[in-house]
Amino acid sequence: QGKYSDIIARLRPSAATPGEIVHIDGRVLGRHEGILRYTIGQRRGIGVASAEPLYVVHLDARHARVVVGPREALETHKIYLRDVNWLGDGPLSDIPAAGMELFAKVRSTRPPRPAVLHYKAGAAWVELAEGEAGIAPGQACVLYSDDGNDARVFGGGFIERSERSAQAEAMLSKLAARPAHMPAQ
Repeated sequence: QGKYSDIIARLRPSAATPGEIVHIDGRVLGRHEGILRYTIGQRRGIGVASAEPLYVVHLDARHARVVVGPREALETHKIYLRDVNWLGDGPLSDIPAAGMELFAKVRSTRPPRPAVLHYKAGAAWVELAEGEAGIAPGQACVLYSDDGNDARVFGGGFIERSERSAQAEAMLSKLAARPAHMPAQ
């Protein structure tokens, strides 16, 4: 019938496994019928009531958990890239240790924003000057010389993984170390 969830359920049956909806602080808020029905940054249709607006901040396939939290927990500050196509002057390996200031675009509906590109030992990552919400693996990141209409494209790549604030990353790490169905300590 062309339903996205049916296709994913066939390709990745584990994505249709029911599990917990967990707040980033560890509280179990409810149950879900499979992580395939959720996307990073989603606000509506999460299936739990809360006094604060909640967003999907992480999909934990290993434990069949949908992790939700406040908008601030979505703010990504560092993006690791794969399959980088570099069009800048000189090779990526010539980028100084302090990085290269440029502009990065990770959302098609938003303008490029200030960032710093780093490259070391075959790995490329971008530090965003301002956090960006709802970034997920597989999305594209395009790198520009500036934020104007005549900006030069330096290249881009696909997002392999991202990091949020240190506090959000610590909370997610603590959750990942805890098996499903265990109460928070």
